[in-house]
Amino acid sequence: MPKPKIMFYHDGRHPLIYMYEPPMQKEEYEQGVDELLGTPVEAIMFCLGDGRTVLHDTEVGELWGHNMKRWPHLIFRRAHQNARDLIRKGHDPLRLICDRAHQYGKQVYPTLLVQQGRGAREEDVRCSDFRFDNVHLEIGAQDGVPDDYPGYTCLDFKHKEVRDERFALIAETLKKYPVDGFELQMNYQPYYFHPNEVDAGREIMTEWVRKVYRAVKRSGKQRELAIRIPHSIEGCYAVGMDVEAWLREGIVDVLIGQAFSGPELLDSTVDFRPLVAAAEGTGCRVHAALQSHVDSDRLGEASIEMVRAAVCNYWMQGVDGLYLAHWFGNWPYQASFYEKLRELPYPEVMAARDKIYYIPTVTGRYPNPTTEPGTTMQLPAYLQKGRKASITLSVSDDLRRWAKVGRIHEVLLRVRVMSHTERDRLKFYLNGRELPASLLRKINEMYRMSAPRYRTGSGYWYAFKLDAKHWPKKGNNTLEVELVRRDAQALPEIFVRDVELDIKYLMGRNYHRGQDVDLGPSEPAGI
Repeated sequence: MPKPKIMFYHDGRHPLIYMYEPPMQKEEYEQGVDELLGTPVEAIMFCLGDGRTVLHDTEVGELWGHNMKRWPHLIFRRAHQNARDLIRKGHDPLRLICDRAHQYGKQVYPTLLVQQGRGAREEDVRCSDFRFDNVHLEIGAQDGVPDDYPGYTCLDFKHKEVRDERFALIAETLKKYPVDGFELQMNYQPYYFHPNEVDAGREIMTEWVRKVYRAVKRSGKQRELAIRIPHSIEGCYAVGMDVEAWLREGIVDVLIGQAFSGPELLDSTVDFRPLVAAAEGTGCRVHAALQSHVDSDRLGEASIEMVRAAVCNYWMQGVDGLYLAHWFGNWPYQASFYEKLRELPYPEVMAARDKIYYIPTVTGRYPNPTTEPGTTMQLPAYLQKGRKASITLSVSDDLRRWAKVGRIHEVLLRVRVMSHTERDRLKFYLNGRELPASLLRKINEMYRMSAPRYRTGSGYWYAFKLDAKHWPKKGNNTLEVELVRRDAQALPEIFVRDVELDIKYLMGRNYHRGQDVDLGPSEPAGI
């Protein structure tokens, strides 16, 4: 089979085993494959349950919920019921997915959540007895680990027992199921060693990855090892993952760089170029993880225009493929979902189609979105007199090329500034050039009684309809916001919350857009 360019992460839970009333039918479980037929998805990255426990028939691991008698979480109980009932009927869930996928020419890479913390036994119903019985193997079991360390209850990979437990589940899966590869999801909670022992931990982790890689190849020469990591090489190194050593040794076939894994936010500004450069000449492919979640006050999942912008930026950086992470949040899948999928492999098709470049910011669900090691958020950007707040906006569009053939409809730059009053004065610069007031429409949102999803508080939108002199360039652009005067009676900090670049195209020279034609009920469409 050809090496997949488009991979789709299916967590096996939210749009599948959680959704159907027990006892779940074989045909219902096969929907995990059926719903992706007719799309450019070539490989289904199918998650093995929770990672600590699994949702398939295992002899070396533990079935999700096997150690529970009373359930505080009924959806997690449903997952246990459905997995147990399918297994008892001879329908091993993971084999169902493999067989169904291969029937229709799709590939399957089981995904193991390599690392995850632990809660209390009476509450953490997805946890394994191995974890509950071996608290001494956790990072926080040693002295010198702050209580707020994000990996406090995660397993410490310096312990052989930890590495062996993780490896046994991988080896069993490779031996027992007709898979096309295996994915290590190492970006779920990417903390593997005591903060003071990371240097020594890197070789330990490399040795373990080497062992997994060899097991994958022994089980089938064409099988691949894919590893999902924070997109920052330096960030990986800081937590014990020496990605460059893996590449030098040739012990990984696909590296999947990811940003905002926890909040699952779309980010068109991710820089994959260092990862692409590191993999050059090694035989390892680099895939860009693409999320679809936005969670703004106006939108839950990304529009097709937002997806296009991010995807075209990723392809522009030379990645070998895309990894659709957490797209299962769109379930049940409607026409808009399939419309987004259809264009993904074709940056040349998307080149002259509408795009919205969106920068992640604070959201309704995540007031302070977490980022991977080595990554920081650009927004919110707080404003101070005498200093310009700087925001980088990466753009794949060649506007001047398309302007020459009459395809540009309009280019809009939208900036929302919060805790902003009518007495404040601001200046905006794009690539060092001040944006004139003649291009500006200012929108007062000091107070809103309602919003599409949730209210954000006081602020103003600055919407610039950019002329050709002020268009962004292809590549990185710098937006600067300067606070010239601050309302002396205003106490809250003033800050930039949202930045969006909205580029609209025409289908052809002088072609109409939808708002240009007002059709009556009896008039023919398409005039």
